[in-house]
Amino acid sequence: MTRLATGFFFTLREVPAEAVAVSHQLLLRGGFIRPLAGTAGLYAYGPLMQRVLQKVSRIVREEMDAIGAQEGLFCQLQPADIWRESGRWAVYTQDGTMFTLKDGEGEHAREYGLGPTHEEAVCDFVRPYLNSYKQLPFSLYQVQTKFRNEKRPRFGLMRGREFIMKDAYSFHATPESLEETYRAMYGAYTRIFQRAGLDFRAVEADSGAIGGSGSHEFMALCDIGEDTILYCDPAGYAANVEKAVSLIEPPEPVASGSYALKPTPGIRSVEEQARMLGVPVSRIVKNIVYIALWADGREQPVLASIRGDRQINETKLKNHTGALDLRLATEAELAAWTGLKPGFVGPNAPIEGAIRIADRSVAELTDFSTGCNQNDVQCVGANWGEDGLVLPEVVDIDTAQAGDRCHLAPEYRLESARGIELGHVFKLGAQYSAPMQVLFTAENGEQKPVLMGCYGIGVSRLPAAVVEQSHDADGIIWPIAIAPYSVILVPANVQLEAQKQAAEELYAELQGAGIDVLLDDRLERAGVKFKDADLLGIPIRVTLGRDLEQGAVEVKIRRSGAVQKVPLTGVVAYLKEQIAQLSGAVESR
Repeated sequence: MTRLATGFFFTLREVPAEAVAVSHQLLLRGGFIRPLAGTAGLYAYGPLMQRVLQKVSRIVREEMDAIGAQEGLFCQLQPADIWRESGRWAVYTQDGTMFTLKDGEGEHAREYGLGPTHEEAVCDFVRPYLNSYKQLPFSLYQVQTKFRNEKRPRFGLMRGREFIMKDAYSFHATPESLEETYRAMYGAYTRIFQRAGLDFRAVEADSGAIGGSGSHEFMALCDIGEDTILYCDPAGYAANVEKAVSLIEPPEPVASGSYALKPTPGIRSVEEQARMLGVPVSRIVKNIVYIALWADGREQPVLASIRGDRQINETKLKNHTGALDLRLATEAELAAWTGLKPGFVGPNAPIEGAIRIADRSVAELTDFSTGCNQNDVQCVGANWGEDGLVLPEVVDIDTAQAGDRCHLAPEYRLESARGIELGHVFKLGAQYSAPMQVLFTAENGEQKPVLMGCYGIGVSRLPAAVVEQSHDADGIIWPIAIAPYSVILVPANVQLEAQKQAAEELYAELQGAGIDVLLDDRLERAGVKFKDADLLGIPIRVTLGRDLEQGAVEVKIRRSGAVQKVPLTGVVAYLKEQIAQLSGAVESR
C-alpha cells in the first residue's frame, strides 16, 4: 500500500475500551493491528504494521549477519519426543505454556507442541551432522512465529499468545568460545535497539525456564513495564529484581535479653508482632511455608526464613530448590502438618521432609523474635545454636529493593525503574546438548556435549515498546528506521488539478530517489488527512496546498513539529537531508 485512496486503510477516532496501554490504543486506532474475532492475545497485522515489522526484521538480520550468524527456519510444530529428551515436556505442559495436540487417538497417537521456543528443534537439526571440534563454533538464527499460552494476555502486542521472535542458537567447543559469541550477541542486541530508537538497559537476569549459567535481559524503560529493574549507575550495575542483589542495613540494636516465650494472641503480621513485643521488625525472623512442585508431580514443603523487614524473592527460592514451581502453603495444609496458624511457625517447625532455607539477613541475627511452634506465642531473645534453633542452609533469597545499598559500591543506593523485556541472551552450556546427545569429538579425541548459547528478541513486541516511548497526544512518533514510510505526501485538495498533478509528480520523483513514500490521495478534508498523518506517526509530512502557487510545499517534522516552506524544485534534496538527520539523531541517542 503506497496510496491511501486505493489501499485498505482505516483509522479509529475513539479509544477501544479493551486497550489500556498507550501502544495498544494507538496501534489499534491507526489500523496497524486488529484482534482476531475479539480474542485476547491474537492480532492480525495490517499493511502498515507489516512494513514496520519488515524494517525491524531487516535491522535484526543485518546485525545477526554482521557477527556471522546464519539464518534458517525451523519447524513450528514439534514432536513431544524431542521435548521429553530435554526434560522440558513436563515443564511446559504442566504449567500450560505450550499449546499441544495429537495426530490421532489410541496408543499410536503422537503428541506435538506448537513451539514456544526452539532449543530442542535446533539441537535435533544439528546433531546428526556435528562430529568434530573443527566444525565449531557456529550460530543459527530464525525470524519465526512463536506460540505461548499466556494466562493473561494483555497490553496488545506486549504479551500475546502468538508473536514474532528472532531466536538464535550458538554451538561451541569451549567456554571461552561461548563467552566470545555471547559478547558478540550482546553487542549486536545493543546496536539493534539503538537503531530502533529505544531507551533501554541491559540488566542481569534470571534464566527462568530456559535455564543456563547466566543471562542478560534488554529492557525498554517504560511506565507500563511488567518488570522492575534495580540499578546503580556509578557501579555500572543493573539487574532484574528477580536476580538483583543488594546490601541491606544492619538490624536496629536491642539490649541483650534472655530467651523467653511471650503471648501474642491473634497477630497476623510482623508489624503487629513488633508492636506487641516491643521489638524492631528488623529483629524478627519470619518463617514462611511453601509447596515445591517437581516435574514428576511430587510436592514437597519448603520452610523459608527471612528478616521481618525483608521479602522473600520466590524466583531465587525456586531456583535454589530446583523445583518446577512454588506456591504458598494453605492454612489448611499448615494446620494439618503442624497444628499451627500462620505467623507462629518457627524455623525449626516439625514439618516432615521439608527443605529448610534461611536468607543471609538472618544468618548473623542475634536476640531476635520468631515463632516457637505454639499458637498465639512468640519467643524473644532467641539465638541460633541455642534453645533448639539450628540455622538452616543460608542462601540469598532476599528481594532487593530501591534504597538498598549497592553491593558493588556500598556508598551508593539502588534506584528502580519499570521495563519491558525486548531481548534475552543466555549461556546454556550443556543443559540441552547433554540430554539430547548433541556431541562432538574434542581435539584430544574425547567425546563431549557441545556448549550452547541462545538469544531471543521480541520482533513484534519491539514496535509496541517504541510506541510506548515515542508518542504524543496526537499519535505515534515513529523513529525513521522502523517507520512504515519515511514521508507522507498530503495534497490538501486532490480535486484541484494543480495539487493532484504536483503530488503525482513528486510521488514518482521520491520513489525514483529511493525514498519510501505514502501518498494520501483520498477525497477527504485536509484536516482529516493531517490528523491521520499525525496518528500514523510518519516522520515527515509534505503538504501540497496554497503554497504551490508560489512553487513551494510545506514540510513538517513529526517529532519536533518544525514546519518549513521548501521550493518544490529542491524538495527531494531537502527531504534526503532531513531523513539523514533523523537517522543520525536515532543513531546518536
